[in-house]
Amino acid sequence: MDQERIKVYLEVLACPKCKGDLEFLNFKDKEGFYCKVCKLFYPVIEDIPVMLVEEALKIENLTS
Repeated sequence: MDQERIKVYLEVLACPKCKGDLEFLNFKDKEGFYCKVCKLFYPVIEDIPVMLVEEALKIENLTS
């Protein structure tokens, strides 16, 4: 995902669970938006953020 698109998403998206700020992470073969408060990672699939709590990954699951 290009930097301009990431910047726009960070300005308009919030964590759907706590409504907090997100940061963009690129970890190994996964990229997406991470909430530090909830410790949830919302993946980007085909350049589309999947902002569903049910589809979010716990951050500790990214290393396994």
